[in-house]
Amino acid sequence: MTILVTAASGQLGRLVLDALLTRGAEPSTIVAGARDTSKLADVEARGIRTVELDYAKPDTIAAALDGVDTVLLVSGSEVGQRVAQHRNVVDAAKAAGVAKLVYTSAPNATTAEYPLAPEHKATEEAIAESGVPAVIVRNNWYIENYAADVARAAASGVIVASAGEGRITGATRADLADAAAVVLLEDGHVGEVYELSGDEAFGFAELAAAASAISGREVAYTPLTSEQHVAALQGAGLDAGTAGFVAAIDEGIARGVLDVPTGGVSRLTGRPATPLVDGLRQALATADAA
Repeated sequence: MTILVTAASGQLGRLVLDALLTRGAEPSTIVAGARDTSKLADVEARGIRTVELDYAKPDTIAAALDGVDTVLLVSGSEVGQRVAQHRNVVDAAKAAGVAKLVYTSAPNATTAEYPLAPEHKATEEAIAESGVPAVIVRNNWYIENYAADVARAAASGVIVASAGEGRITGATRADLADAAAVVLLEDGHVGEVYELSGDEAFGFAELAAAASAISGREVAYTPLTSEQHVAALQGAGLDAGTAGFVAAIDEGIARGVLDVPTGGVSRLTGRPATPLVDGLRQALATADAA
């Protein structure tokens, strides 16, 4: 079996490569795709074949799929263009006769209303329509997404958000990458939709408590209205569109779109998911080392 990991130069893709190797995959059975293969020199040095793969260039996708049985389609980062780009990969996978396509989607992608859902919903629908044997892994919010908030809280003593009492069953990128590696390596799973979550849901009060534990100072959660949040974000230098997008994510959290049943990661990986405080400590240590 040969496994292609797309977007392998990105944060999640690199961690999937690590997880595949840790779980016993031979480097010669892994292909790492990226738009710029020069960013994968360290990966190639580990014995993994690297290929150019640009979601917007179908010819590179077709070439990357040569001899591949299983594909991890890591969702693209270009919001507004992702459906067409993902469809290019799905079409190429169908033409190549891929035996398993694994797609990294978003929580409650087909049922919830929040800014990230529509492109994932459309991609899931395109995969279903294609008939390619597939597994959907709906990755919950990365714990790492809140590392910057925790770092700022060390100075300000507050974490602000417009998510109300909404809760998140987040997980670290490494945990989600490990779960993806399990699905890629094991027989079966085709047809499944996995809501991948951590073992414990947290709200922003718990996030503030975690920031207190990490920083050694009292940190409080200050809830804002969406309007207040947008104004604060613009005051911090974000443009109106980006500020509105961030606040809309928080509105979705307040409605519970990221509060899915816990334990999705641990059930697949066979080990506990990384706790919130530990995940944040790791993220901050990585940022400091960079």
